[in-house]
Amino acid sequence: ITMVLYFRRRLGLRSGGVAGAAITRCLHISPVLCAEPLKKKKKLDPQIVKQREDRRKKKIEKQIRRLEKNARQLKPVEELEVPLELIDEKDQRQRKLTPLGSAELEERDLLKKQWAHYKHDERVADFQIIDHLVQAQNKALEELRRESEELYQAAIEIDSQLLPVAFKGPVATPPIKDYASPDGDYLHQSMKWEAK
Repeated sequence: ITMVLYFRRRLGLRSGGVAGAAITRCLHISPVLCAEPLKKKKKLDPQIVKQREDRRKKKIEKQIRRLEKNARQLKPVEELEVPLELIDEKDQRQRKLTPLGSAELEERDLLKKQWAHYKHDERVADFQIIDHLVQAQNKALEELRRESEELYQAAIEIDSQLLPVAFKGPVATPPIKDYASPDGDYLHQSMKWEAK
């Protein structure tokens, strides 16, 4: 519209009239397109093109060889690697312990042996107590069986009230249709290992 007004003023036409209407119908404007002529493709020498392709192939083959060479090496686990700061601070962190004398070492060995004997005797005593209780129970059951078979059967019957245990159905159940699983948000921190 501003271009039309510009041409009207330039041509000395007023806003009304037949000539002004004819001018406005004949003048068309289009948006400015920011285009430029296409660049001509440079014709490359076929030998240069072949050299570039050969370089690219060699580079890919070199990467493949490097990957095959390092195929047996396991990926490093960051949690198992010792941080470099700790390696640098190794001398500061290492304790300067005085070496133990022979008398102290002998005393510690003797304490270890005494502790091992004590624990062995304790275990043997526990087994003996259990054996004694089982033998006494079996002897009492035999005496009860001699007296009365009915009392013996009642004695060896399992008492369900002794240990009240309740079992429900199967733990693994079929999936519920249209169930939105309440997954929490988490930050995925896996490292990506790519060949360079």
